Amino acid sequence: MDAIVAVCSDWAIGKDGGLLVRNKEDMHRFVQLTRGCTVVMGRKTYESFPGGPLKGRRNVIVTHDASYVPPKAQNLAEGTSVVVVTSPEAALAAAQGDAQAWLIGGESLYRALLPQCACCFVTLNKTQVDGADAFFPNLDEDPRWTLASRDGEGVTAEGVPFEFVTYQRTAR
Repeated sequence: MDAIVAVCSDWAIGKDGGLLVRNKEDMHRFVQLTRGCTVVMGRKTYESFPGGPLKGRRNVIVTHDASYVPPKAQNLAEGTSVVVVTSPEAALAAAQGDAQAWLIGGESLYRALLPQCACCFVTLNKTQVDGADAFFPNLDEDPRWTLASRDGEGVTAEGVPFEFVTYQRTAR
């Protein structure tokens, strides 16, 4: 499994359940990398998607509520499925054997499953947002991760500079 995340300079990832920076290039990259794959996410992350399940992907949703019924998970587009599990360990088991699985958030699931990831694809938005309340572990300060590549940079429509960086796990 690999992780994919958009962070700000202070490794913040969210505020009040939403993204901090709107970045079309980041969204395009996310779709390009995850389409046709399994995506593992927490319930709050799932519920932040206005259209329900991510199309063309196997959506694995982690929630503590065993009776959870995901909204908008009926009449799914071809190639789209939804699986609900009740623990990070069950999410790993659900994704085992899949050609490619992506950990896509939120904060608590990143913290629980990041040690199981081989690579982390980061969109680094070079800004900070007041009031951010969700954070990703700072991989620059974690000796188990090393910067593997810088894959391009740009500026959002709102003028926020960003770059795509990839980290590799060096130790478990």
